[in-house]
Amino acid sequence: MFTPKWKKDAKLLLKGAQKFVNYKRDLLEADKIDEIESREDDLKKAIKAKDQEAVKEASKQLRNVCEKSLTSYQSPNALEENIEVFWVAIVIALGVRAYFVQPFRIPTGSMQPALNGIVALPMHDTEGWEKPWIGKQAFDFVMKGRTYKDEVADQDKSITRIQDKTIFIFSRTKVYFSDGSDITISSPMSEAMKIPTIRKHLANGRGSSSKVWNDFRPGTHYKKGDPIFQGSLTSGDLVLVDKFSYHFRQPERGEAFVFNTRGIDTGGKGSGFVSQQNATHYIKRLVAVPGDTIQVDEPNLIINGVIAKEEMIQRVANKTRVSETEVFPGYVQADPRSSYGPLMRKGESKTLKSPEDRNFREFYAFGDNSPNSLDSRYWGSVKQYNLVGPALFSLWPFTSGHWGFIE
Repeated sequence: MFTPKWKKDAKLLLKGAQKFVNYKRDLLEADKIDEIESREDDLKKAIKAKDQEAVKEASKQLRNVCEKSLTSYQSPNALEENIEVFWVAIVIALGVRAYFVQPFRIPTGSMQPALNGIVALPMHDTEGWEKPWIGKQAFDFVMKGRTYKDEVADQDKSITRIQDKTIFIFSRTKVYFSDGSDITISSPMSEAMKIPTIRKHLANGRGSSSKVWNDFRPGTHYKKGDPIFQGSLTSGDLVLVDKFSYHFRQPERGEAFVFNTRGIDTGGKGSGFVSQQNATHYIKRLVAVPGDTIQVDEPNLIINGVIAKEEMIQRVANKTRVSETEVFPGYVQADPRSSYGPLMRKGESKTLKSPEDRNFREFYAFGDNSPNSLDSRYWGSVKQYNLVGPALFSLWPFTSGHWGFIE
């Protein structure tokens, strides 16, 4: 910021001349390239000598030789250069996301306590609750991924529609009211619908789609002054998925992995896991690989006739305590009330296919929070073509207890 303007302009000209030669080398004659490089050397020497007059003359000569080398070329200005850098950065970021790592936000609690989903903590029953001061809100957001909401009905109104407005990894839900107003909640629609002051107004039917809910109990849902949502929302863990490794190695039993749901019917018919239905990507624990025979014998997982020995599977099965309030629950059979999928009741087993066409090899995916996970017990196997990659690194929030490489 303390560099004099004449020096900044000279360095910018040098940069432009070097780009000009690199971009147009195939169109430039050899003697023109030599002349440009010679003028560049003159300008560098003048800059080093801090001779402003020499810099001015050398800049003029360099500019002239570039302009005469290709009469149609125009040196880029600062705005054009910044736009170029911006688009190059976007292309690089998209390339990295497509081939190497991809961010993934965990919306639900199906992997707890190994990984966190979005957690809503209502405070409408706490007398005199109000949002913390702005400094604490900022600190809690940066360090904990926590936001605060204090929404109270300004008049009598009813909910008319709840709609998922999630974009990329940013979870958003809009709640629309009969007076034309709306509020935005920083969670997937399925999680927003669990908030008690919203959930109690849902009818027993279903919305028009997985992205819209419009079936509510009749009557006025909120009187003036009633809480719609007061409390905090803590972000689900933001993880980086390694999209590279599975091109060079086979998936390994016991690792957390992400897969898409293409061709998998995850509608959850009768399973009761509304929060996980119809998602486009899931994160689960890979518990069985092609050729394995799997069976649930609560709280253990039986693979090929013996108790699975992988460390993370053992932690779930042994109901390992993580903290005073968090403990792995052990593996359980699918809910027998469900009318959906291979239920794997006690004594039932499943052998995963391992055909020559590797794209159709089968894997089984279970959530670590087994009683609260919509997984392979309900909708069956994940094919190899569904695999995205192993979960690599928990990036944020910093204080979730999970920051770092994922087990």
